Amino acid sequence: MTSIRVLIADDQMMVRQGFTVLLNAEPGIEVVGQAVDGLDALTQVERLAPDVVLMDVRMPRLGGIEATRRLTGPAGATVKVLVLTTFDLDEYVYEALRAGASGFLLKDASADELAQAVRVVAAGDALLAPNLTKRLIAEFSRVTSSPRAPLKDRVGALTERETEVLSLIAQGLTNGEIAQRLVLAEQTVKSHVGRILGKLSLRDRTQAAVFAYETGLIRPTGY
Repeated sequence: MTSIRVLIADDQMMVRQGFTVLLNAEPGIEVVGQAVDGLDALTQVERLAPDVVLMDVRMPRLGGIEATRRLTGPAGATVKVLVLTTFDLDEYVYEALRAGASGFLLKDASADELAQAVRVVAAGDALLAPNLTKRLIAEFSRVTSSPRAPLKDRVGALTERETEVLSLIAQGLTNGEIAQRLVLAEQTVKSHVGRILGKLSLRDRTQAAVFAYETGLIRPTGY
């Protein structure tokens, strides 16, 4: 089985080395390199072609958000970015996801949580630390008071069922949970998700969730 290739980008050497030791101890995961800041990460990704980049938010020269945008923005980009932060109320959660990050995890996560996050993101799924979810929804609610018309027009490309699935993705439901909610086979849900991503030119479920909130398809309540 091919290992998931990981690059760690963080300006703190102890963090880089600690994550390297933890991940290299996990089956099916290989740390192929380390980067000291965002610019270094861009260079290392081009040279090493990792599957996943663990990206710190605050780094010198070039921060993690802009580095993420440059890595995931070009057409055909395949590398996934898992953003790491020390703070559960990091104000950059929303911007990191808009920039193209596939997940967000706190640095105090356990070794098992870190490894699982890498596997989830590498597989193309979205990942958010549970204690960041309410913060994220509140931020979406604040910034999406006026849905962006160009994006909203693209919702029309979806069928009624696909729109329903998209709204559930944005609420954080897994394929299995969506299947239960809609009384569908999980494989059918997976097919719907694939078509949604294709029609909307989105890379993964995280982008789909961002899209749903930005178009006003989902209106957060209760926060």
